[in-house]
Amino acid sequence: MNLADIVRHVDHTLLSPQATKEQLQILLEDSMKYGAASACIPPSYVEWACEYVDGRLPICTVIGFPFGYQSIEVKAFEAERAIEAGASEVDMVIAIGRLKDGEDDYVLREIKEVKKRVGKAILKVIVETALLSNEEKIRICRIVSESGADFIKTSTGYAAGGATIEDIRLFKEYVADHVKIKASGGIGSLEEAQAFIDAGSDRLGTSRIIKLIKEGECGEGY
Repeated sequence: MNLADIVRHVDHTLLSPQATKEQLQILLEDSMKYGAASACIPPSYVEWACEYVDGRLPICTVIGFPFGYQSIEVKAFEAERAIEAGASEVDMVIAIGRLKDGEDDYVLREIKEVKKRVGKAILKVIVETALLSNEEKIRICRIVSESGADFIKTSTGYAAGGATIEDIRLFKEYVADHVKIKASGGIGSLEEAQAFIDAGSDRLGTSRIIKLIKEGECGEGY
């Protein structure tokens, strides 16, 4: 797989609470220049970013980020507002504690409600695999498969651990065929990026891959 093929899988991401408009402008320019799948940015900048890229790049944002604490109604409103502002993709964090409490119906309901608000836009469901047991991971695969969401996503990048190849393989086994997979959190090299794609990831959430290409640190074989 060549560099362009890898970058086509990348949601080029900047979600730091300290992110400035100047930094985000660089992110957008790099995303367009190198052909990223999308740029994933904080919600308050979505409208500005959509005007800036003027249709040249999908803009992704986050809902219930980073801990998933918000009520269903709040997440639904966040999602609706993001779409109104021009986002074409949203990545939502589930209510992790509710999943751990066995309230699968609640988690299914919140995902369905957010999907209803985003309509034809892409919905990726962040499940924070580092905080889940294997049994919980299998349950959330079933929930996401039933929800109408487009992707299941490993991580926010704010937990102790991020994406693992083992989790991608587990997702691949247990999600329905129509659900795609996004690996996110800790993907720091082109070799790792390719390994996640080879394991079944359709998207990669990372801030590092395009930076490596810009810096000429492409590793052997790229």
